[in-house]
Amino acid sequence: MTEVRTGVRIMGIINVTPDSFSDGGRYCTLDGIVAQADALVAAGADLLDVGGESTRPFALPVSEEEELRRVVPAIVAIRKKYSLPISIDTCKAEVARQALMAGADMINDVSALRHDPAMIDLVRTSTVPVVIMHMQKTPGDMQVEPYYQDVVGEILDFFRERLSWLRAQGVDCRRIILDPGIGFGKTLSHNLLILKKLSAFSALGQPVLLGHSRKRFLGNITGRQEGERDLATAVVSALAVMQGVSIVRVHDVASSKQAIQIAEAIDAV
Repeated sequence: MTEVRTGVRIMGIINVTPDSFSDGGRYCTLDGIVAQADALVAAGADLLDVGGESTRPFALPVSEEEELRRVVPAIVAIRKKYSLPISIDTCKAEVARQALMAGADMINDVSALRHDPAMIDLVRTSTVPVVIMHMQKTPGDMQVEPYYQDVVGEILDFFRERLSWLRAQGVDCRRIILDPGIGFGKTLSHNLLILKKLSAFSALGQPVLLGHSRKRFLGNITGRQEGERDLATAVVSALAVMQGVSIVRVHDVASSKQAIQIAEAIDAV
């Protein structure tokens, strides 16, 4: 069994999609994908997350065939050059299965295994780490008036239910990583409350991943456009690490790496 390693790690994002909110269309050739992997690794990425279906607000789903066409060659090309862990960002079991066969080492499912009933069988029979994320509704409608009475409490209850279900399905939960789903069915105030109380998620005893990079709530606060939000992203990365987050998922590795180094130095005093 592959257990999740402790300590803060930086996950570099490679979106092989034409419509992702920040970098859609930039890495749709194998040369471009490998060049981006080169840049992320050189900047200090500990693992790479490859996704072939945009989950931005109001995104339309893509077919399984199209997603496979996008991600499998990308993973093969990256694996030929690098041995560091590769995560497949998908909610489709067949895409995840073929990605693992191509060299991926981790599954990142934004639906928390709720989208595809076959995903639990793959998770049960594999040994790889699995990220389960909280999302209210679906990418197509998640930002239509999201509502919570207690956003942090409700996400915690969701994770408790998911972990209990996974155990009942025979899954060793030492492999499970929790992602509170910043920007997935949340308003600005919801996102800020999640960030303020991140340590509550670590208290569940599982590693926590935070995917905050360049997201709209940062623009709402700073007035910056997507490509100008790396400084804000790095600030949140540092704050997250000081609250026990194990993995930060970011577009710009270098800035978050420096921020995390400062945060870890302060925390070590």
